[in-house]
Amino acid sequence: MASEFPAPELLGWPADGPTIRLDYRRFSYAGKFVMSNTGKAVVREGESTDGEFDDSVVAAVAFNADRTDSETLWLRYVTVRDDRRGEGIGPRLCRFVVERAAARGYERVRIAVNNPFAYEALYRAGFAFTGEETGIAELVLERPAHAPAERSTARYRAGLDRYRKRDLSDDERAFLERKRGEEPPAPSG
Repeated sequence: MASEFPAPELLGWPADGPTIRLDYRRFSYAGKFVMSNTGKAVVREGESTDGEFDDSVVAAVAFNADRTDSETLWLRYVTVRDDRRGEGIGPRLCRFVVERAAARGYERVRIAVNNPFAYEALYRAGFAFTGEETGIAELVLERPAHAPAERSTARYRAGLDRYRKRDLSDDERAFLERKRGEEPPAPSG
């Protein structure tokens, strides 16, 4: 499916102050993309025709450097338009940002995810669970900037097990049940 959508586009690094107006009815975290303190990358299809929102965007990611580790870039928010989720666009966009981070000298890229769907998507982008959790119950995943992370089956399953202990939607529970006993997904694209 990767060839069915356009190449990702870097809108700018945090110092450039890029912003995007996404439709909050179609994108999670839409409000985070109007802030100018993070870098942004997108996948677009067609031209924007909506005066209020950039409706050409089908996926977006916001990112910035770690405040205490100059070799680490954090992906802060990843969102895919509701009608395009599950097509592999999010992992492809994240890999694109990782490649740009490597070119800028970053050694690693991290992200904290709050649901099992994002967890799985980031595994497909070459990330792996670190075993860490943030103070707001997000699981931290990481990958070297120059190669996919080493991924252990035990660590992958441990992350899924942490989600199983939470109050989840029916879709999340069904997804986790389908993943029971599985190996980590191979990086794709």
